[in-house]
Amino acid sequence: MALEQGHVDVDLDNDIDIDKVVDEELATKETVAGGDGSNIKQRRAKKVQRQLSKDNVVASGFIHGPRSWKNSRRSRNGYGRGLPKKGGAGGKGVWGLPGSELLETYEDVNDPNFDNENLSNGDIELKAIVPDVSYEEIKKKVDPIILEYFENGDTHEAAIAIVEAVPKHQRDMLVEQVIEVAMDHKPSHREMTSVLISDLFGHVISEADITKAFQSLLANLNDLILDIPDASTVLGNFIARAIADDCIPPKFITTTKEKSDNEVFQEALGRADTLLSMKHGLVRLHNVWGVGGALRPVKALTRQMNLTLQEFVSSRDVEEASRCLRNLEVPHFHHELVYEAIVMALEANNVPTEEALCSLLKAFDAAILITPEQMERGFLRVFDDLPDIHTDVPLAYIILDRFVDRCHKEGFLTEKVVEKMPNRGRKRFVSEGDQEFNKNHKTS
Repeated sequence: MALEQGHVDVDLDNDIDIDKVVDEELATKETVAGGDGSNIKQRRAKKVQRQLSKDNVVASGFIHGPRSWKNSRRSRNGYGRGLPKKGGAGGKGVWGLPGSELLETYEDVNDPNFDNENLSNGDIELKAIVPDVSYEEIKKKVDPIILEYFENGDTHEAAIAIVEAVPKHQRDMLVEQVIEVAMDHKPSHREMTSVLISDLFGHVISEADITKAFQSLLANLNDLILDIPDASTVLGNFIARAIADDCIPPKFITTTKEKSDNEVFQEALGRADTLLSMKHGLVRLHNVWGVGGALRPVKALTRQMNLTLQEFVSSRDVEEASRCLRNLEVPHFHHELVYEAIVMALEANNVPTEEALCSLLKAFDAAILITPEQMERGFLRVFDDLPDIHTDVPLAYIILDRFVDRCHKEGFLTEKVVEKMPNRGRKRFVSEGDQEFNKNHKTS
């Protein structure tokens, strides 16, 4: 018996059935019978020599049996680099091809990744849900809008901000908050609020919103009086102005009076009824908050400033004088108050009055309520009019010199103004000695 050992060359580039090669390897013996049947020749299986087609490298190795190949995930056709077949997508219990999870359709409604757009049925109806906003949240959103409107006066910009911030079914809270904020501000801001309500009416807010807001304010009037003593009068003005602007009907007063017997409740509605019952009341209501700022006549502003100075001389209340000056809303006309203060000091010819007025001007300068330019302009106006003032006040030059020196020592009057202080040239005819000399000279 002779054993022969051979090699089988496997070219991976050719289509060779690996199963056949394995079967040939497993054939360990082959019998060749002679004529008499006594001569038997056995051959060993040939080893498989694999040749990689990519780099033409021949590698020899042992081929595993069928059981080893059964559970192998490598490709059996002799191709590839030994990676899982089908990119890992084949077989049981595998993750699948990377990215295949994006192509899956989730049929479970409770699955967070469920997408109802992939369903075939079209009987699903979507409804928009608008969450309710509390009054406190609306107040936080509306307050900055109102304060910004008080600064620029742009109703169009305020309307855009309100539409974005407040839902349509809660606009009555908006009107209520706008009026409540304006009640605690000066008359010019109340006038701006009335204009804002009139401009928003019909576009952003409706008659029902304004009516509901006034009813809510009337119901809470007792609480508002604690912070705003004249709340009933102010609210009555707002109601009358809204009726004059055709935002609410005149019957609002008569229908609302029947809902409560509260004293302040009836007082506010009575105020509105009185304003509407006046002769030419609807026309006059356009100035229910007064003429603001620069629209006032100069004589009216001068008279108001003079009254403020007189009240300060009596009370010495700087805060009240500051509030009155701010309410005039004429920062470009503050030089008139400086002028009136100096003239009052000249006419008084009283040291305590001069000290009081000097302290008031110093307080206004420290609070930047009167700018240095307005202060300087007021003093220069007095310097220019001093000859005319001297006609009514003979000691005007002496008193003015004393007052200017006092203000300069307080530190709010610059050296530039002091240098422009006029000096009256005193005409000297003869002295007492010269007069006696001339008298003796004439007698001799």
